Amino acid sequence: MTPRPSSSGPDPKKTAAKQAAEKKTTGKQAAAKKAPSKKTAKTTEGAGTAKAGVKKTATTKSAAKKSAAKKAVAHKAVTKTAVTKTAVAAKATAKKPSARKSAAKKPAARKVTAPAAEIAVSPSLDAGDRARLLAGTHHDPHSVLGAHRVPGGVAFRALRPYAREVTVLSGDLRVELHDDGDGFFSGLLPLREVPLHRLRVAYEETVQEVEDPYRFLPTLGELDLHLIGEGRHEQLWQALGAHPMTHDGVAGTRFTVWAPNARGVRVAGGFNFWDGTGHPMRSLGATGVWELFLPGVGAGELYKFEITRADGSRTFRADPLARATEVPPATSSVVHASDYTWGDEEWLARRADAPAHEAPMSVYEVHLASWRPGLTYRELAEQLPAYVADLGFTHVELMPVAEHPFGGSWGYQVTGFYAPTARLGDPDDFKYLVDRLHQAGIGVLMDWVPAHFPRDDWALAEFDGRPLYEHSDPLRAAHPDWGTLEFDFGRREVRNFLVANAVYWCEEFHIDGLRVDAVASMLYLDYSREPGQWTPNARGGRENLDAVAFLQEMNATVYRRVPGVVTVAEESTAWDGVTRATHHKGPSGFGGLGFGLKWNMGWMHDSLQYMSHEPVHRRYHHGEMTFSMVYAYSENYVLPISHDEVVHGKRSLVSKMPGDWWQQRANERAYLAFMWAHPGKQLLFMGQEFAQGAEWSEAHGPDWWLLDPEYGAAADHRGVRDLVRDLNTVYRTTPALWRLDTHPSGFAWVVGDAAEDNVLAFLRLDADGTPLLAVSNFAPVVRADYRLGVPDDVPAWHEVLNTDAARYGGGDVGNPDPVKPEPQGWHGRPASVRLTLPPLATVWLRPA
Repeated sequence: MTPRPSSSGPDPKKTAAKQAAEKKTTGKQAAAKKAPSKKTAKTTEGAGTAKAGVKKTATTKSAAKKSAAKKAVAHKAVTKTAVTKTAVAAKATAKKPSARKSAAKKPAARKVTAPAAEIAVSPSLDAGDRARLLAGTHHDPHSVLGAHRVPGGVAFRALRPYAREVTVLSGDLRVELHDDGDGFFSGLLPLREVPLHRLRVAYEETVQEVEDPYRFLPTLGELDLHLIGEGRHEQLWQALGAHPMTHDGVAGTRFTVWAPNARGVRVAGGFNFWDGTGHPMRSLGATGVWELFLPGVGAGELYKFEITRADGSRTFRADPLARATEVPPATSSVVHASDYTWGDEEWLARRADAPAHEAPMSVYEVHLASWRPGLTYRELAEQLPAYVADLGFTHVELMPVAEHPFGGSWGYQVTGFYAPTARLGDPDDFKYLVDRLHQAGIGVLMDWVPAHFPRDDWALAEFDGRPLYEHSDPLRAAHPDWGTLEFDFGRREVRNFLVANAVYWCEEFHIDGLRVDAVASMLYLDYSREPGQWTPNARGGRENLDAVAFLQEMNATVYRRVPGVVTVAEESTAWDGVTRATHHKGPSGFGGLGFGLKWNMGWMHDSLQYMSHEPVHRRYHHGEMTFSMVYAYSENYVLPISHDEVVHGKRSLVSKMPGDWWQQRANERAYLAFMWAHPGKQLLFMGQEFAQGAEWSEAHGPDWWLLDPEYGAAADHRGVRDLVRDLNTVYRTTPALWRLDTHPSGFAWVVGDAAEDNVLAFLRLDADGTPLLAVSNFAPVVRADYRLGVPDDVPAWHEVLNTDAARYGGGDVGNPDPVKPEPQGWHGRPASVRLTLPPLATVWLRPA
């Protein structure tokens, strides 16, 4: 289970206690409240330390020792202006002052000396409104705060905790509001219309001139709200979250969050000293969306949502759609505005030229944080593309980069679904890495985790006080294996959150494909559950119909919106139609899930099991290497040797192999060439390309020192890496190895039953019939003059790859000269060749 680091921001319990004490202060006592210094706006990682530290600073001795002269100047700046009805009416049409001008640079206010000596006290705030605002449970603060026409003029109300004085500014007019206590300030001006105005807020140590956030209309339109309510907003990230913008000519940030069960929501951050009292949000109706535009708040600000639950308790939550976060273990969201300029137009223009299953694809799986520990996104961009391009891989697959609190989860327990992890840089830095990979001709796949999320109490779990993103049924919500919560795929807003998230990574970050994690755990109601721990679906079956509908919608939406991308399912069962089109129903009655590719977990388990046996025993397990061809064309497959196979006591790939060090390396080389020739795309986890002997650990990454020329066995490891480079080179230039990966006409056995010899031989064929002959000898002996049946229309065969070559660390046994067929039929074919098969090796031959 993911650890729960303390949230940045205030402690709800402390906040409630302090507010209760502060309610006793009214009148002149409230006017004398001391404000925190700007220097204390910086937050700490502790949940309660930020706000407490601010208030403590507000009452320090240093504040009390400010000179009388300095105070006099501050008081003079906000001296009450006498106002007559005539003077006020004349000023009501004054131009709005610039939001950028500081209070110190404002021209002196023109005092009006008409008979009226004081501003009228505004109609008192309804006791219920006042109580709800203080308790954080008001659904429409804009209806009472700000400026409103009332009998007798325009009432101004502001809620500014800790302020000494609040003054309304409109053109040359400056009017100090009455201090009503508890942070409320109000006044009634005899105006005909509501003027454009700003607020001058005086604290003990500082004076701020700000726009009044409660004078602005909502920033979300009816179409956005309609689509959110319908669960069909395909660019949800543009409507929800924190967005720097200019609204009604004023620069600021729009905050929006979906919290339908909340009694009230407020924004807290460094801009209000982590006290959201003065910034309650308004509910935008039945959609459950809350909104507030905060002028003057820009990119880089930290924030959270202070949510009042149904029972009146409060919780501080990170933004589910935050596009940036603090570096873990800190947990605040960060206002982000991207200014990145992409340079991968050429890559995107040709990305959709061929579907993934008909194009070459060999994937290098990378855990970014440990590939070269300590490197940032931008530093990785200087090394990773060059390394991957040199080895000839067509794609990288990045283990989850979405924000996660616990590094040991490898990113598979996500709390920030819309934010690349801040451990390595900001979102634009991640874009730079993707861009550089594209410019190097390398596609970028990303692991995506829509199956579950951790229970951290500052993230999605019971987000607004009740099950929201998770299922309301505890048996459906709790994931039995990982201590996490499963998404409620049947709720349209939750489904929208996830579908839009898939689109977000592809559109905003130019990701070329999503490898969807743990699909099987989503598809079955009884996944890892015993009888009595699950309830059948409406059809009486064990299929999760909501998850099926979600996956179909996600795939259909991504493929429609972003041509050229591919979705890949990590699905470990025999679910029918994972890569079938969603509108084509199979024998089970379900339409296909709509994925482009599926991990072939069966091939992986069977082939690794075969390779782990001593060669003398392999004859009894021969079917483990041939069974995959029984179902090879049931789906569009990827052959994965992923991170999951080289951790937790499973040993690294080379360490799974039997025999001494020479035999282990020979076995790995033979296996990799067999894998590259087998129908399906290839995926290899970092470190396996140079035969790392130790298991991978996220704490230190691959053992790069094995390649150091000063290390005595470096040549052994470099030899395996050289083989991987040559495998990719021949693979990419040989269409027979990939063009018909998903069609039976692209494969033909030569001999698949030579169990006694530990030999496997087959042909891969291009669309025009051009063949490649792949032969594997998984016995530790040389087999000379080994006869294999071949087509009679190839005049000679040339060995293009031999895993026993000396440059790879082998014994250099092979077929250096072209091999001509003999007219003797063999293996049901009209001609045959006699080959020398190296021990524990695979050879590839093409027409000479």
